[in-house]
Amino acid sequence: MGVSTHPRELALLGVAIAASNVWEILKTAGVDPAPRRTTVTWADFLRSQAEAILAMDFVETVTLTGQRQYILAAIHHARRRAWVVGTTAHPTHAWVSQAVRNLLMDREDTGYAARVRLLIRDRDAKHPALIEDVLGSAGIATVLTGVRMPA
Repeated sequence: MGVSTHPRELALLGVAIAASNVWEILKTAGVDPAPRRTTVTWADFLRSQAEAILAMDFVETVTLTGQRQYILAAIHHARRRAWVVGTTAHPTHAWVSQAVRNLLMDREDTGYAARVRLLIRDRDAKHPALIEDVLGSAGIATVLTGVRMPA
């Protein structure tokens, strides 16, 4: 198990701890103190890898007739190019898998194919396991967001 090196990480869990306690824990673990440890933040990662990242999510809406619609949308982080991948009242696994295939074909047509290597998505049950294979065959790895994390 890793040791948290910053009091703010423990504070997120509701645990108050002084910097001197962290220092003692690190000293006991044989970790030298470093006044400015550098870590890669999520924002830094996104900026450095933006050319290779697509993000995809469902947007839920209700039409004027009262029908619920699910819109599958994707965005390329570096170019801020957005795709409405598809819309349906019933996002079945077969529909989502085909929509992702369509996205990949559109991506090829627009010249984004060589650059994109990661697709960020949430853990929504509407995403079938099959899309991992579809994306993987195109050389795209899926990165899942954390549980209950806003996109």
